[in-house]
Amino acid sequence: MATKLDNSDDVISEINVVPLVDVILVVLIIFMVTAPMIMKPSIAVNLPKSATGDSTKPSKLNISVSADGKIQLDGRTVSEEDILTSAKDEFAKNPDVQAIISADKDVQHGKVVSILDIIKSAGVKRFAISIDKK
Repeated sequence: MATKLDNSDDVISEINVVPLVDVILVVLIIFMVTAPMIMKPSIAVNLPKSATGDSTKPSKLNISVSADGKIQLDGRTVSEEDILTSAKDEFAKNPDVQAIISADKDVQHGKVVSILDIIKSAGVKRFAISIDKK
């Protein structure tokens, strides 16, 4: 802690930043610890593994399909018609929108193909399939 050692009766007008830095570091640590808990998907999806897959960028259309066939779009449970409507809306806003499909490895292939068909019929040309690295 830096202080003036002269004996004058002047008012100390410097700001002590050490307590501010301490508080900011504590807040940063709290955010670093809680961020992974917040970012977990709301449904458990057991993704297939691949050694050659690339990590994908986040997009506006994040579609999850659980093992029991429930479909979620951006964290909320939806029907296939809702996916079509949302995909059309996002494509109208941004023609370069990308859809990311996270399907459980136990989901039937036909279900994923059906969702891809819906996305393509809405005009979305860019899509990716989420995987876990082996």
